[in-house]
Amino acid sequence: MKCAIGQDSHAFTQKLGKPLILGGVSIMNGQPLKGNSDADVILHALTNAISGITGVNILGSIADEMCIKHNITDSSMYVKEALKYMFNYKITHVSFSVECLVPKLANYIDNIRKNIADLLAIDIGSVGFTAHSGEELTLFGRGKGIMCTCIITVESKGLGQ
Repeated sequence: MKCAIGQDSHAFTQKLGKPLILGGVSIMNGQPLKGNSDADVILHALTNAISGITGVNILGSIADEMCIKHNITDSSMYVKEALKYMFNYKITHVSFSVECLVPKLANYIDNIRKNIADLLAIDIGSVGFTAHSGEELTLFGRGKGIMCTCIITVESKGLGQ
């Protein structure tokens, strides 16, 4: 077994026409996040956690090439790219902690969990998710952006690892 932590954060932007996407789910009336891609902090944190398992950093030159050169802005594609390097490991559990004052995520948690379970081909019961306001102690808790931390657990498929 192995585990790894991934983290990501983005500030809000005033860019018109860009949706707020979290965990691959469009958040109604949410202020969008600043970034070249869809700036999905949840899927970026997941990508970074997978990179912690594989040692292959996707968010950086690989994602930049996908985004800037090939106009791939859907962060689920970065997760799929990271999964290509999992080789002899399978994901057994993933858990997220999101800090933001806004938007309120309670009504979106089930859809985010289902989307992530489908993306990773795991049971929804293996996707944990919490959200909190941060009590105004950080910029995220003051409504300036969103931060996500992700922990992932994997086990060997028993193929020589």
